[in-house]
Amino acid sequence: MSESPHPRADELDELTAFEFVALMHAEDVAAVSAIGPQIDQVARAVEAIAERLRAGGRLHYFGAGTSGLIARLDAAECPATFGVAPDLVQAYAVDEAAAEDDRDLGRDTARDAGIGPRDAVVGISASGGTAYVLGALDRSASEGALQVAITCHPGSPLGAAVDIAIEVDTGPEVIAGSTRLKAGTVQKLVLNMLSTAVLTRLAHTHRGRMVGVVAANDKLRARAALVVAMLGGVSADEAAAALEAAAGSPKTAIVMLRRGVGADDARELLDGAAGDLKIVLAAGRAQGASAE
Repeated sequence: MSESPHPRADELDELTAFEFVALMHAEDVAAVSAIGPQIDQVARAVEAIAERLRAGGRLHYFGAGTSGLIARLDAAECPATFGVAPDLVQAYAVDEAAAEDDRDLGRDTARDAGIGPRDAVVGISASGGTAYVLGALDRSASEGALQVAITCHPGSPLGAAVDIAIEVDTGPEVIAGSTRLKAGTVQKLVLNMLSTAVLTRLAHTHRGRMVGVVAANDKLRARAALVVAMLGGVSADEAAAALEAAAGSPKTAIVMLRRGVGADDARELLDGAAGDLKIVLAAGRAQGASAE
């Protein structure tokens, strides 16, 4: 458990800098490996969350302290990375220590979020006992939302209260109770898996490329142009021109290039396929084959 002293706690103060960081590295590697036995639960959560979002639901994260910060980070990256609406993935977190103990605050936050039966809720808590998170899941359960837990304490109250529990036993931290270390790393990795796999299954990526990337600065415009060039089969200059004509949308630009249509027609094709680039391109190949 994260609150238990590390087996080498009594000698930590005497270690060299190299020995100390080598120990931390070994512990990090072990913590990452501890995710392995929970991969089936992660996959179950991916499928269940994707089903809710496909039906028009949203994904909500609840956490406190370090867990809340990690949740905010994952949610904040989704719009720019995948081109999804800002409210599709949302994080609710408290930073003040006293607020972590406020179960009613968690309930109120979940109520104000307007969570409904099509939504998915992920509670993130290293201990699995954070009152704020438990309160939020109390409320979301009453609304019929899918409930998922990410904890580092198997058998915790949070894990027992949800539909799908992802419980990664990371063991004692090098500094007892400092869950920003192994527990924080593992929670970040699991959230990476959840959001990335879910949004990939919902066609917000294509062949491992960020076709939904929002080209909001020079770096992202260059990334978007590279994606269009690779998937559109054109030069960098042609990709940049298509991207400009597509108002910065890589998906639209790729359809324009691969299907030989204008921006409006490309958008219409994407809308008809619920934004799934694979479907639009496959239909184009099928049309080409039948024409032969």
